[in-house]
Amino acid sequence: MSNSESARITIDTKRVISEISPLLFSGFAEHMGRCIYEGIYDPTSPQADEQGLRKDVLAALRELNYRSMRYPGGNFVSGYHWEDGIGPKDQRSARRELAWQSIETNQFGTDEFIQFCREIDTEPMLAVNLGTGSIQDAVNLVEYCNAPRGSKYANMRASNGESTPYGVKYWCLGNEMDGAWQIGHLDAVEYGKKAREAAKLMRLQDDSIELVLCGSSSSKMPTYPEWDRIGLELCWELVDYHSMHYYADNLADDTPSFLSLSAAFEDYVETVAAVLRYVKAKTRSKHDVRLSWDEWNVWYKAREISDMRGGWSEAPHLIEEIYNLEDALVVAQWLNVFLRRADVLKIACIAQIVNVIAPILTTSDKILKQTIYYPLLMFSQMASGNSLDVLVEAPRYETKQFGDMPLLDVSSSHDEAAGMNAIFIVNRSLTEGMSIEIHWGDVTPKRISSAHQLSGNDPKAFNSWEAPNRLTTRPIYAPKIIDGAAQLSLPPLSFTVLGVEL
Repeated sequence: MSNSESARITIDTKRVISEISPLLFSGFAEHMGRCIYEGIYDPTSPQADEQGLRKDVLAALRELNYRSMRYPGGNFVSGYHWEDGIGPKDQRSARRELAWQSIETNQFGTDEFIQFCREIDTEPMLAVNLGTGSIQDAVNLVEYCNAPRGSKYANMRASNGESTPYGVKYWCLGNEMDGAWQIGHLDAVEYGKKAREAAKLMRLQDDSIELVLCGSSSSKMPTYPEWDRIGLELCWELVDYHSMHYYADNLADDTPSFLSLSAAFEDYVETVAAVLRYVKAKTRSKHDVRLSWDEWNVWYKAREISDMRGGWSEAPHLIEEIYNLEDALVVAQWLNVFLRRADVLKIACIAQIVNVIAPILTTSDKILKQTIYYPLLMFSQMASGNSLDVLVEAPRYETKQFGDMPLLDVSSSHDEAAGMNAIFIVNRSLTEGMSIEIHWGDVTPKRISSAHQLSGNDPKAFNSWEAPNRLTTRPIYAPKIIDGAAQLSLPPLSFTVLGVEL
């Protein structure tokens, strides 16, 4: 391909895919490694507030504006007894945590998590233990969080300092129960029946809650997508969302294919969405179940068994992935897919938020924003309203994994109330820039009011403590709109975001 090649993007605000759920910009915090301890919560840090929460971490999380936060796991939840983490801290017992072979001090539990969510203005999403836990344990936690005073667990919450119910709306029925690695692993029928009974009782406790059923923990699982069908058929009328998990990798060191992984993401969504359509038809239901992609991220550099086992220590350094430019471009495309499939995707939680495969790393007194922080920030700030079906005409290139793929990956949103159109563009080319023209089919835009770009020459470049701002989104010249169209040149290996006033 030469520099003379060009592309065209056509925006039509009437070509609406769906309203964008704000919950697509959500996070996941697990009791693993240093996500909670030395991440969110570190009373010994000079950055700690009076509650032990890291002020610098809170500020970065507020900037990302996560709309909900899934907690406490992850594999951790399948062996977790939530009552260990409530009450006076000096009376909480430490436990040997089996999922990650760590010591769990229980100094941070349900009440601390709710306070943390309030600090960053996010909706809590609690997972219940359907591994070693009983359906009664799950119901008791709903009572603890959501019931008014006057019963055992609601009074327990009040005695721990919170008389007003927490009103937790979103609940996950276990975690990755299809996985043989999961504590208390169940087959699809066993899990579906247990999840169904838990859901029935949890709804009797609070009929306003919304429930997430465990789907396949990966599209590579031998039981996928049959697991999804069985669980959904057993639980359809009782649940609101069905979960998806996926971790992307470049183990083959094949950057052209890695930068086309959006094809795999879209295939995964389409397959599970087809299962949803099938089960709804088979059960003759009028009820809809949507998708919750409640674990997603790039993860492959820190995957040795030693990276995932804590040696029975507190807050061990586990899977602290270092993210580079190509990882950030994959994350940007993942978010593009969320917008393009906003019709069925309603929740998405990046795994995780601090230290453990996360956009933020910490030392005792500093934080580092990794490359993937910046696409998360741009989408969270800019994508609102409706997702648009964009026409993209772009040169193509050949990949080993996905065959012929376009060099551009694009999504767009239109917020009619704000009069704003946002356009998100990834140039996958490793070596060549591209000239693009943007046209608006049904409106004449006033101006492009903001333009930001993340780019670099080396796909393996990353931010470090020594060079923390090597790769960030930077303001670029906002192109003029002439005769209803705009032109700009995209560098190779780039992610560009335009804000357009309509």
